[in-house]
Formats: sequence, structure tokens, C-alpha cells
Amino acid sequence: MAQRVIHFCAIFYIQSYMNRRTRIPFFSILLCCLLLMSSCRSIAPAYNYKELARAGIALGIDIDETDNHKLYIEASRWIGTPYRNGGNSRQGTDCSGLTSAIYQKVYKKKLQRSADGQLRKDCKKISKSNLQEGDLVFFHGKRSRKTANHVGIYLKENKFIHTSSSRGVVVDNLNSSYWRNSWLSGGRVK
Repeated sequence: MAQRVIHFCAIFYIQSYMNRRTRIPFFSILLCCLLLMSSCRSIAPAYNYKELARAGIALGIDIDETDNHKLYIEASRWIGTPYRNGGNSRQGTDCSGLTSAIYQKVYKKKLQRSADGQLRKDCKKISKSNLQEGDLVFFHGKRSRKTANHVGIYLKENKFIHTSSSRGVVVDNLNSSYWRNSWLSGGRVK
């Protein structure tokens, strides 16, 4: 499209140069062509398709055009990171360290450093049926059904990323019996 517009302008300029009376309209046509070219310009995606494909494979999710690409790319970079209590880097992390680090990078928001702190201070509680990508998902432990002792980030299609003490950073399904029985709340960060 842009090449055709440039070609049209070049031909028109040559013709107008030969006929000096049409020089003034040439500049207005050139301006219109440039405006058309700038309005037809599409916005390139923030990430290339290879990077998105790698993220989709790592997370086990089909990433659509309307999804938050930055979230999926960043989440995929953490897959396989080992569990380390109190950690928050790719050398080792716990659950709240993972959610804090991803939220800081993707959303530029600082979260509390504990799962229960994130639920109580950083989020508005939401039901499982209202989850959207980027929402936090909270789970209770065996001792207290009212306290969040584990947190992850909801991706889509009932999948969430979190840190497992035995497997490191992984993606799991909310509908598995373990997570269904441990569900406490969803949380939308304020």
C-alpha cells in the first residue's frame, strides 16, 4: 500500500513539475497521501510470533491476539524455576515471590510478600467464575480454611501459574481435585 502511494506521488510530482500550474495542489495531495499512509499503519505486536509461540508451548496455552502478551511471555520465562522459600528470582522462588516479581514486571505494581498479605491488602475478592487473566488465585492450607497459604496467577482456560515446592514453577489446572479442594478465593489486584 505504502509503495503504491509513493509511486503515485512520484508520478504526480513529475507531471506537476511539467505543468507549473498544478504545483500547489501537488503539495496538498502529497499531504493527504502522507496522512493516509500514517492512518493505515498497523500497530506491530509488542512481541514477535516466535516468542509468543514459545510462551504458548511452555505454558500449554493457545495465546490469542487479544490476550495480554506481556503477561504470557513473562510467565513463560519462569517455568522450571526451582522452589526456594523466601526467594523471588529465577534462581529460586516461592509462590508469593513469583506473583510479586511477575506483577512488578508486567503491571508495575508492588505486591505484599506473603500470599495472605496479597489477598487481604492488594486484592478485591472475586469468585472463581469471574476470573480474568492476571487475577490472583488463592488457596488455603490444612490448618486454616480462612488464611491464604498459597497463591498463583490465573492465565486462562482454568490454568494458573504458581510455584510448587516439589516441581518449581509450573502451570496447573484449577479443576484438578487437589486445587478444587484447596480453593480459597480469586483476587483482582486493586
